Amino acid sequence: MSDPFAEAHEDAEAPGWAQSLLTFDMDAHAAAQAGWVLHYEQLSSGRFRGELSLVQLDGVRLTEEKTSLALRQRGRLGEQVYGFAMSVAPTADVYFDGRKVHMDAILCGSGREIDFITPPQHHLIALTVERGLLNRLWEHMYQKPLATWLERQVELLPTPESAAALRSKHQQALKEALALAQHFTDASPLNQLRDDILIEWIEALPPSVDISDLDSLARRKRMVDKACELMMANPDEPPSILEVCSRVGASRRKLNYCFQDVLGISPTQYLRALRLNGVRRGLREAGPGATVQDVAARWGFWHLGQFSLDYKKHFFELPSETLARARKPRQ
Repeated sequence: MSDPFAEAHEDAEAPGWAQSLLTFDMDAHAAAQAGWVLHYEQLSSGRFRGELSLVQLDGVRLTEEKTSLALRQRGRLGEQVYGFAMSVAPTADVYFDGRKVHMDAILCGSGREIDFITPPQHHLIALTVERGLLNRLWEHMYQKPLATWLERQVELLPTPESAAALRSKHQQALKEALALAQHFTDASPLNQLRDDILIEWIEALPPSVDISDLDSLARRKRMVDKACELMMANPDEPPSILEVCSRVGASRRKLNYCFQDVLGISPTQYLRALRLNGVRRGLREAGPGATVQDVAARWGFWHLGQFSLDYKKHFFELPSETLARARKPRQ
């Protein structure tokens, strides 16, 4: 039987095994996380800058991510994996699967769907683990099957001491794994490191988990998700907020409350950010002959002067500059 770590070492640049990247584009940043389907939306103003380090071990991926702007990160990590994540000294509120979370929280659950709002200058550590590996370790440690709450998206609060220790040990383990990946073909030290850091994450979890509020949180999130779908169904003619309220069966005040509670932003601000993100992607993918006005109109921006001001305020460049750069031949 071949050694997967030896094969990865022989092709050291194989995507998704060991990477440390500096990025200046959020879509490229999301795409660099091989094997996952991620979609980022820029919610705050500025130019994106990201740092990403990851090591794919046998059954486990270690990740560290730094991002300069407020983002909504959505997607899938896989049907047969569980994810664990924690902020490192968050600068502002973090939202996970429809609720604001504590700064020391461990965020965990199934990798089938993730939904994460991160603030500007956010620093994240994360671990994903295959179901079979976690189940074997869990049964060994606790003499019982995996906890059923792992199938949900849960916020767990470790002690402050456990949180601080976990952050330090994860970052050290990632650094060691990156070094081992570059210099050794033997899987043994990597497997030992993998097991050690996985146990650290598990042991940091609190002894009891309260999931009594998950259903009410899910109802609010479903309302927000439905409103978002309605707002983006026809981006060239976006509905008014009152129309959205009528379709989801909520007052304007209730809808605003739910958006603030689930995403930390108002419906109007969120819709505007999504449409601006849509224009930016459209400009970067525009075919020959397409103009800024053409692309802006497809996203419901008809007043070109005001649109250009809003676009520059959000992305720190004019839409014409985005289009020109997209058409510049790559070296």
